[in-house]
Amino acid sequence: MPTRQTFAVTWDYRCPFARSAHEHILDGLEAGAPWDVTFVPFFLNQAHVREGGTPAWEDPAQQPDLLSLAAGAVVRDRLPDHFLSVHRSLFTARHDDGGDLRDRDVVRSAIARAGTDADAVLAEVDAGWPAKTIRDEHERYVSDLEVFGVPTFIVEDRAVFVRLMSRPAGDAGVARATIDHVLELVSGHPDLNEFKYTRVTR
Repeated sequence: MPTRQTFAVTWDYRCPFARSAHEHILDGLEAGAPWDVTFVPFFLNQAHVREGGTPAWEDPAQQPDLLSLAAGAVVRDRLPDHFLSVHRSLFTARHDDGGDLRDRDVVRSAIARAGTDADAVLAEVDAGWPAKTIRDEHERYVSDLEVFGVPTFIVEDRAVFVRLMSRPAGDAGVARATIDHVLELVSGHPDLNEFKYTRVTR
């Protein structure tokens, strides 16, 4: 039986690279990949606040950008059996459908499309605790591992920001091989600090 691999990965639904990486993970999990994944919400607005600036968590103008992330956190924590499908649907709403994730109707439709009670999820978002959960997790990973973006893969005490240039296109074999390769690089090659092509060929 394959060894179970444990890792965490950050997400913000607005990032196209997060969408690509998470689709690989979702396709792999749905095909039975032996991964134990912790999904970590990461608020990109806060990552872009200048030193001494108002934290994004405390800026009313930035609260709409938290909506989809908070909805994902609700489903992850309160309706875990629905999380994978809602997670995929929210990425789809932004990147395939071109929806504005600050719009409650867009978020509601994405949740409902995944077969989940959207009004119940949004009621939990409005209760306020999801924003606190996101802040706590975001700040912990920044403090402990200097995480700065999405998607970041975390294996034990190693955190690596990864950009995958292609989607799995429904091919579970490709999805699993891609994520296994990322994990092997993170775990097996700690001396490989940076590896970046000078040109994007596709």
